[in-house]
Amino acid sequence: MHRTAFSLHLLAALTLFMIVGCATLPTDFDRPESYALTDTNDTDLGRTRAAEQAANPGKSGFYLLDDGLDAYVARAVLARRAERSIDVQYYLYHDDLVGKLFSHLLLEAADRGVRVRLLVDDMDFAGRDLEVVAMDSHPNMEVRIFNPFSRSVDRTSQYMTRMGDVTRRMHNKSFTVDNQLTILGGRNIGNEYFDADPDLAFTDLDVLVIGPVAREVSAVFDRYWNNELAYPASVLPAGEPPTPEEIKEQREQLNQFVADQRDSEYLRNLRNSNLANQIRNKQVEFKWGDAKVVFDEPEKLQHDFGKTEYHLEPMLAPYVDGVEKELIIFSPYFVPGKPGTAFLVELVQRGVRVRILTNSLASNDVGIVHAGYQKYRKKMLRGGVELYELNKKLTRKERKEQKGKTGSSKASLHAKSFVFDRRQVFIGSLNLDPRALEHNTEIGVVLEVPEIAEEMAVRFDENIEEIAFRLELKKEHDGYERLYWHGWEDGKQVVYTREPHTGFWRRFGTSFMGVLPIESQL
Repeated sequence: MHRTAFSLHLLAALTLFMIVGCATLPTDFDRPESYALTDTNDTDLGRTRAAEQAANPGKSGFYLLDDGLDAYVARAVLARRAERSIDVQYYLYHDDLVGKLFSHLLLEAADRGVRVRLLVDDMDFAGRDLEVVAMDSHPNMEVRIFNPFSRSVDRTSQYMTRMGDVTRRMHNKSFTVDNQLTILGGRNIGNEYFDADPDLAFTDLDVLVIGPVAREVSAVFDRYWNNELAYPASVLPAGEPPTPEEIKEQREQLNQFVADQRDSEYLRNLRNSNLANQIRNKQVEFKWGDAKVVFDEPEKLQHDFGKTEYHLEPMLAPYVDGVEKELIIFSPYFVPGKPGTAFLVELVQRGVRVRILTNSLASNDVGIVHAGYQKYRKKMLRGGVELYELNKKLTRKERKEQKGKTGSSKASLHAKSFVFDRRQVFIGSLNLDPRALEHNTEIGVVLEVPEIAEEMAVRFDENIEEIAFRLELKKEHDGYERLYWHGWEDGKQVVYTREPHTGFWRRFGTSFMGVLPIESQL
């Protein structure tokens, strides 16, 4: 559950006929300012690859994390090597296996004297105040909740009473250690993002970065950490604060949970992931190049949509506008709207090949977003844009059988990345839909590393026909335009004339939602 929760709560709120109560937030509290530590060059991570950094002045090193196990291992290794600081910023932070393991890593670092700052959006913390306050009570760990819901009023009702406020969220995702290395990308903290959910796996992408980009991300983190929408976790809960005994019990329960997982299948897989083996064998290779961090200012949530000086979009625009030959887009939630559709068609008209991979209705975990997207498919196809939708029948389990790993019964695209002319790549938290572009805050990095851009484009070329349906628009004899989905299943080519692997009621419900005037919220 991620955007699903937001969509369901919003729809529920819109159907309420009676709203009771008034949401209030605390006002009488201190919010001490703090900033990234800069004297970290003498740490273990600061000395790591110092020779490479000296040989690439002004450039950053990049390592793609496209495997869920590797993505968790990277975070775990960094957390365990941290000496001075860990800064963590996420939209979702689940109370599941991965969430608990991650919390344990942060608390272990705090126990060693590392300063830990955890900044999380409030979408995922209903009923979890004791857990959060317990972490915040550690002398070396501070937790802040961004744009919180009031604890005195039902959350669902606040979607109406605070419309335009709690409906705008901090969607950023970053993990920075000792101000030396950072991880950016699409993953939240939860089982489905790191191959730990047997029923659902998100095909996702992060990038591990060493060098100047890490300092840029730290500066962005500080903007959010010190913003007035970041509330200290301890000031939010209603009633009496937890007792020292309750806090101690919380930590003991977490420690016991982690101890019980030591020999679990998931932790065994983590210990034997590709990256874990590469770290042991000192085979991790960074690829170096120039880069720019692009981000929304936190003030975006406090101003109307026209205040684009707070938006990421103008920072990203030169890369999109500068495409000359090819644009490849990976976007799980893709609602281009009329302006976006016209822009993509215009790119094609000036000779740019545009290819887009998004979720099919069957693989999309938020049907209402698919309802917004499907209205624009035919116009994009008429204009020469090439559309692909993930084939959920080709699951992560099937793709991993050759590696002997367990996998998921359902796969869903979650990576957010764009490849520009096989020279530059954007990797981050940004979906191409109104919610991301106008309502929420996002962060990402544009890296100018042709080797990585070419690698991602080649992967697309080699795998797209097998992992996704290619959409085709044909005009029938009666003049009606019909959509066709071309794909592969069980080694054979298949063609569908309706949304693959979906039933009548799901298709009907999605089409019905498509006529509702809610596209700006998608």
